[in-house]
Amino acid sequence: MIQIYHNPRCGKSRNALAFLEQSKQNYEIIQYLNNPPTEAQLVALLKMLSLKPIELVRQKEKIWIENFKNKTLTDTEVIKALVTYPILIERPIVIKNGKAIIARDLDKLPCFI
Repeated sequence: MIQIYHNPRCGKSRNALAFLEQSKQNYEIIQYLNNPPTEAQLVALLKMLSLKPIELVRQKEKIWIENFKNKTLTDTEVIKALVTYPILIERPIVIKNGKAIIARDLDKLPCFI
């Protein structure tokens, strides 16, 4: 089953969801703003993405700039920030077969799913 971490207010996320709808494959929408991932889920997600925690952060978000910018944070502290403020999580994230991609570029999706 395919999963998508989706923010309905994000155009890139809506585009990725539309692509999944057109693909006629089963998928699950994870509304991560309403139901934030746990620290353990984020660690697993980061492993699937092969990213460091800071690479998953939307660093231009107001919350990041006001609370975390120019601070030296450990990976654990970054993960806690993502759990506390899920708006900071880069999106959309598409998961399939234990692997994940950030699907901001729709050209990546056909090869992935």
